Amino acid sequence: MAERKMRMRTRAQDGSVELQILISHPMETGLRTDKNTGNKIPPHFIQRLTLEHNGKVVATVNTGAGISEDPLIGFRLKDAKQGDKLKVFWSDNMGESATLEGTVDLS
Repeated sequence: MAERKMRMRTRAQDGSVELQILISHPMETGLRTDKNTGNKIPPHFIQRLTLEHNGKVVATVNTGAGISEDPLIGFRLKDAKQGDKLKVFWSDNMGESATLEGTVDLS
């Protein structure tokens, strides 16, 4: 199992906080063929992503194979303030998962 990196960025936008999460993940659909071997590349994609704001789940996203490799996923948080705690968790169809914790940083 490869190490999957995640990065989180926040910024103030139109009276709310925009959160962007970049996830290192192959997001394979299962439809592509390996050019060297001719074999189908098995599906490998994020199925579920959960966002917590100050310990409360504020979004759960069921995703599928139609999202690009290394997806950039964004959210808008209306009630977020500087220093609030954020936690993102994802899991995929092959049993991999990752969690990233951070805080709202508007500096």
